[in-house]
Amino acid sequence: MIIDAIKTLADNNQAELTEKKGAYAFRKVVAERKAFLSKTKLEYIATFRIDDVNKAIVFSEMLKEAGSGLSSGSDDMNPGFGFKTETYKTGSSGRSGSIKEQSDLFGKKYDYQFDFKTVRSVIETAAAAEGYTFDYQIMPVK
Repeated sequence: MIIDAIKTLADNNQAELTEKKGAYAFRKVVAERKAFLSKTKLEYIATFRIDDVNKAIVFSEMLKEAGSGLSSGSDDMNPGFGFKTETYKTGSSGRSGSIKEQSDLFGKKYDYQFDFKTVRSVIETAAAAEGYTFDYQIMPVK
C-alpha cells in the first residue's frame, strides 16, 4: 500500500507523518540555528492527498523557516535590540530543481544534509506501483 511506504520513509528519517481529513503532511526539521536568546529552524513539509476514486496522488512540498527570540538589529533592518517572532514560507513548482533553488538559498544560512528529493521519489514510485498517477501542485494540498 502507498501509505505504508510513506510511513516507512517517515520512520527512517525521524519525520512526522500526520493525517487530517484525508490530507497527509510529512514534516521534518532539517536544520536549526541557536544563538544568544534566539532560535530559527528550517522545516521541509510535503503535503499530499490520496484519491482512491480517481487513482491519483496530489502532492506539494515546501521549505518553511521560522524564528523567534531577541534580535540584535544587525540583520533585521531595525536598529537596537528587540523581541522578534516570525514565520514565512516559500512554495515550489513541480519542475525539477525549484525546491533545490530554495535549498540553495536557505543553505547559505543553514548547514544540513537532508535529501528532500527522496520524499517525492518514494511517493511517486509507490503511486506508480499501485497504478496511481502522481500530480505535483505548487500550492499546499488542503
